[in-house]
Amino acid sequence: MEADEHGGDPIDRMMQASSLLALMEDLRRGLATYWSGADEILKACGLRLYMPDADAFSPAKNFFSLLFLYSYRRAGLGRERCRLYAATLQCLRGMVTGCDNLLDDEYKPTLETDIPASGVRFRSVMDIMVSDRVLFAVLADAAEKGVIPQERILAAVTASSQTMSPAGVEEAGEEAGITDIWKPEKILATVHHFKTGILFQCPWDIPRVIDTVPEATLTPLMEGLYRIGIGCQILDDLVDLALDIRSRKHNYLASLIHHGSDGDEKARLARAMTSDGRHDAALDFRRFPTALQAAGKTARQLLSAGLTDLFSAEDRNLVPPAIRFLEKRIGVSTPMPDEVP
Repeated sequence: MEADEHGGDPIDRMMQASSLLALMEDLRRGLATYWSGADEILKACGLRLYMPDADAFSPAKNFFSLLFLYSYRRAGLGRERCRLYAATLQCLRGMVTGCDNLLDDEYKPTLETDIPASGVRFRSVMDIMVSDRVLFAVLADAAEKGVIPQERILAAVTASSQTMSPAGVEEAGEEAGITDIWKPEKILATVHHFKTGILFQCPWDIPRVIDTVPEATLTPLMEGLYRIGIGCQILDDLVDLALDIRSRKHNYLASLIHHGSDGDEKARLARAMTSDGRHDAALDFRRFPTALQAAGKTARQLLSAGLTDLFSAEDRNLVPPAIRFLEKRIGVSTPMPDEVP
């Protein structure tokens, strides 16, 4: 991670907060539980799991899980619950990553095994299957120890897919390719609503089945996670402009360009869209500064509002470094507009 222009690595600045340091301990316990369970299941299948190195337990590699755990603590859930849900979060992460891999025809590893590296589709299938089985095993073990009620196991497992399913349906709807470029507000309200907005709320599916949290406490946290999800998706759309155009998927930046008032940018997009793909450098998001400024401002506003909803008053100073970390992680290295509400 490169040094932050506002003073050091943004994730290092964030981890100076005592609240996050405590959560990291819970997160690492949960991650260890996940990989231990995956190892047992894979051994029974005759496969070997290569255990992750220390970097896999770092805040940078688990930033979103850290935010979700923070929302649990803000809602009043204790450390034992957070450690349990840290393990279930990794299970959900494995399933979502595996599904994304299959839909996007790529492979971002969740579990490193001795399955041939060339078998990327099967590796994604195994990531999904094993993560699903670890989820059930973790909940069953918690029930056996009296941590959660036995009768909630099946309900919790069922709930784990309730929010992810609409996100998958949205992805499936784009598989055949789109024919129209929707207006920016429609993309946010429909495509990104399902693809990332409510997907960022799915970490609460299982806790809401097992624990009782007052709606007045939960609502602002859920709204904050939703806004963070949409903000991150807008940033993703910036760096994925060329990929989404070639794959004929909805893209917020492309929509801003197409429906915007900058004629030069609109013409440049039209030319690039009709090319054969050999000149995708023409679709670098930095070549569309007018639309980039609008998209960046919207993303920053959503991230700022969402993180402000999520963090307690004592931790609001974490909002700026969190935004800068997300921009760098997603790959938006170009200067972004600083206006936030």
